[in-house]
Parts: sequence; C-alpha cells; structure tokens
Amino acid sequence: MAKAAKTAIKTKDQKAASEAKNWTKVIRSVRSPKTGAYTFKESIVHKDKIKEFLAKK
Repeated sequence: MAKAAKTAIKTKDQKAASEAKNWTKVIRSVRSPKTGAYTFKESIVHKDKIKEFLAKK
C-alpha cells in the first residue's frame, strides 16, 4: 500500500512539476565597493532569462 500512495503523490500534479523545470536558481557573486569583499546574490529565474540576469550589474 505504501508504494501505491507514494506513486499517487508523485503523479498527482504533472503540470506543476513540468512547469517547475523551467525555473533555475542562479547565484551571482557581487563585490562590495566599500570593503572589496564578495557577497552572493541568489535568485530564482526563468531559464529563458538567465543570460539577461547575469549580464546586468
């Protein structure tokens, strides 16, 4: 029974699962002008706009 319930949960919302594959977590390093140390900015970006996100400063 446990396997059947687990499988049902996985296949319950296929549309949402396929839509989630279009998003990517992007981590960009940013240098602080004050101290010169690097910090990291994390964002969830659509896969079509990754290059645009990384190009802007």
